[in-house]
Amino acid sequence: MNNDSLMPFATITVGEIVDIFLVAILIYTAIVWLRRTRAAFVVRGILILGAAYMVVRYMDLQMTAWIFQAFFAVFLVMIIVIFQEELRQMFEHVAVWSFTRQPVATATSTTANILTRALTDLARDRIGALVVISGKDPIDRHITGGIPLDALASVPLLRSIFDVHSPGHDGAVLVENDRLTRFAAHLPLSKDLAQTAHVGTRHSAALGLAELCDALCLTVSEERGTISIARNGRLRQLESPQELAAVVQEFLRDKFPAKERNPMSFHLLRQNWPAKAVSIGLAIGLWYLFVPGSKIVEVNYKVPVTVEHLPANLQIEAIDPPMVSATFKAPLRTFYLFDQKKIRLSANVAMAELGRRTFALSEQDLRFPKELTLQEFSPTSVKISVKAAPQVELSNDG
Repeated sequence: MNNDSLMPFATITVGEIVDIFLVAILIYTAIVWLRRTRAAFVVRGILILGAAYMVVRYMDLQMTAWIFQAFFAVFLVMIIVIFQEELRQMFEHVAVWSFTRQPVATATSTTANILTRALTDLARDRIGALVVISGKDPIDRHITGGIPLDALASVPLLRSIFDVHSPGHDGAVLVENDRLTRFAAHLPLSKDLAQTAHVGTRHSAALGLAELCDALCLTVSEERGTISIARNGRLRQLESPQELAAVVQEFLRDKFPAKERNPMSFHLLRQNWPAKAVSIGLAIGLWYLFVPGSKIVEVNYKVPVTVEHLPANLQIEAIDPPMVSATFKAPLRTFYLFDQKKIRLSANVAMAELGRRTFALSEQDLRFPKELTLQEFSPTSVKISVKAAPQVELSNDG
């Protein structure tokens, strides 16, 4: 193996650097996406199985490796079935992030103050309510029913919508672009029993939508007179109206931040830097595995000579030479974690006699993994000295 194969970074090109950078962006996007979905634990299980498969292959456990290979044969179908909802969301995000997309506006601080006052009044009067502030993700697919409204938000309007005598008080109100766009809408219910065990249907609906998109869902409990929020698949109760106002303002700043005046700001580099560092590391590792790792190289090994089928009355005295030189060809990644002990050479000495004798070696005497291709080996014969094995005397006690 030459030095370029051992040190591929010394010959890396500008195109390959761009390639690594783009893959790092994709990996970082996937990490952020997994954090926001319920798929994180499933992916963790898949990674554990992948690591176990690598260990099994390294230990050459053939039957266990065969079972793993049968599992990974249907892996793509399993991914589609398990992550069908998450994949649908991902393709929606691709459409939303298109180059022709215009900036999406949402509720301003004025509407946020109106929502805070209205929900505080409803909580004081023990009147249930459910308000959805849309983020950047499309939510129409997750919502059924509802009555179009398209009105400016106001405290009296919100109180009238959630009045117990109103026919639409059990549904959700959607807030987009400083306007109430729909009321009496139905949201998907959450299946997270751990978080919804002691709450009502409104809270379950709020959490169900928060699990599927980046919207902020605000709920008022008519039984306890409390206000809760659901976001990013998490449901929690708020302690005060001030906390509600802070949460709504933080949501707006996070989803729709003001433009930075300083174009050289390093805010994007500082934000979420552990995930970005992991993404770059994984991208470099994948490049090292698949780009230089796919290049065909030749590697030479010194293989010890062993014997088989030695008559019981003989023992080995010397083998000359004790090792042969074998050259194999394979992709570079095959040799990354390769164990040289998997290459064995055995000479058949069944016809050995006393004294020195030359034995021819062939490719059939050399055993090696099927991923390797034998190019040549030398010498093709060895001299093996044998001698009579010492006789074991049996004692006669009789």
